[in-house]
Amino acid sequence: MAAKPVKVQIVYCAECGYEPYTIALANYLMIEFRDQLSAIEIIPWQDGSFDVTVGGELVHSMYREGGFPDHETIANAVRAKLAATEAPTP
Repeated sequence: MAAKPVKVQIVYCAECGYEPYTIALANYLMIEFRDQLSAIEIIPWQDGSFDVTVGGELVHSMYREGGFPDHETIANAVRAKLAATEAPTP
């Protein structure tokens, strides 16, 4: 059975000009996962933030890890979450 689609949330600092990276990451995930994502939520924020949550789990925080995440790092987090939601075949 197919995995349950997961939601990705990207919170970025709008006043810092992080939009290009945010849009590039969202685009990468849309192409990579297509219908395996239930949503990609993009939230403009402030204070230098750039946080990515996959299925409710924080997988990258600029405050914690520093810098922007590699796109493949986020894709691997999505793959792991999808694998965890797969229903076992009887």
